[in-house]
Amino acid sequence: MKLTVIGCAGSFAGPDSPASCYLVEAPFEGRTYRLLVDLGSGAFGPLQRHSTIRDIDAIALSHLHADHCFDMSGFYVVSRYHPEGAFDQIPVHAPDGAGDFLVAAYGVEERQGMQQQFAFNPWQDGGTVQLGPFTVTSVLVNHPVPAFALRIATDDHAIAYSGDTGPTDALLEIVEGVDLFLCEASFVESGDNPPNLHLTGAEAGHYATVCSVQRLLVTHIPTWTDRDEVEADVRTTWSGPYDIVTAGATYQL
Repeated sequence: MKLTVIGCAGSFAGPDSPASCYLVEAPFEGRTYRLLVDLGSGAFGPLQRHSTIRDIDAIALSHLHADHCFDMSGFYVVSRYHPEGAFDQIPVHAPDGAGDFLVAAYGVEERQGMQQQFAFNPWQDGGTVQLGPFTVTSVLVNHPVPAFALRIATDDHAIAYSGDTGPTDALLEIVEGVDLFLCEASFVESGDNPPNLHLTGAEAGHYATVCSVQRLLVTHIPTWTDRDEVEADVRTTWSGPYDIVTAGATYQL
C-alpha cells in the first residue's frame, strides 16, 4: 500500500496545503488501484501531480463538510466534459444523501447530472465494502453531521483514518493494530474546545497508544492552530513513531 497526503489543512485550505485529501494505492489485477479518500477545498489541483484523474478508481468521502468534499465539483467537470471523452462512472462511498448534496453544491440543474459520473453508495455504520484490493470498514463517529472513520485494509496492511470526530469509542473498532493511523488533531489541550467536534493531539496519541498502532500520522491542523503545540500534546500520550503530516508526503507499506 502507498499513502500520499494530497491535502491536510484543517477546516479550510491553507497557504501550505489544501484541505483534506488522501490517495491510497495498491497493486490489483496487474495494475495500480487508486482510492481517493476525501476531496476537500483546493485539493483537486495538487491531486493531478500524483495521479491522472481518469486513473482514480473510487472515492471515499468521510463526511459532507466543505473541507472534505467540495472539490468533487471539479472532478465532476473533468469526468463529464474531458475533450477525450467522458469518464466511466466510478463508485463514490459517502454518507447518505451525498449525491443530492453535491449536486446542490455544484449547481447542476438536471438532478441526475452528477449521478451520470458517480455511483453514490451510502456508508453503513460497521459496514464493509470491497474496493479493488481494499476492504473498507466504516464506523459512525462523533461530529455535527454524519461522519465516518475508515479502515482501509489489504491482505498485508491496514490504514485507519479518523475523518473528523470528537472523542469516541467507535475509533477503537477500526484503529486496532493498523500500520498507519491517520488521525485528526484540530484542537490543542490548552484551548476551550467545544464538545463533539474534533480531537486534540493528546487524544490522537491516546487512541494510537490504546490501539497499539505502528505509526501515528497527525493531520487536519487548521492554519490558525500552532502545530508545535499539537505536537507537544501528542507526545504526552504517545511514545511511538509519528509525523505531523505535510502536503505531498508519502508513506509506503
